Amino acid sequence: MKSKQSGVTLIGFLFIMAIVAFFAFMAMKLFPSYSEYMGVVKAMNQVSTEGTNGKSLDDIRRALMFKMGFQYVDDATIKPANITIVRDSGGGNQLHVAYDKQIPFMYNIDFLLHFEKSVQLQGNVGE
Repeated sequence: MKSKQSGVTLIGFLFIMAIVAFFAFMAMKLFPSYSEYMGVVKAMNQVSTEGTNGKSLDDIRRALMFKMGFQYVDDATIKPANITIVRDSGGGNQLHVAYDKQIPFMYNIDFLLHFEKSVQLQGNVGE
């Protein structure tokens, strides 16, 4: 009686491992940027809940940059020009951060990530 063998051949297994390794390498390159973005969001939420009565845009930027330092956000990632305050139609203010991050992947292939987040500020912002 002949039995039929089933399973993955060595070449098939190497092919599957190459695909898994490619996606694992991609994840290792992208994960730190998303982790850093989570730190930016956490710092923004902390600044928004503190209250901003009488603080100027520079004071808010300084406080946000200080809090992002505790979240391991690189100083070169977010420039002060990326931090703005937008007045919404209801008379409130929103802290808005938008930035791009370019991550080299392999050879001449790069990832360009765009991050953008707005949070509602509590209190009035001074000039």
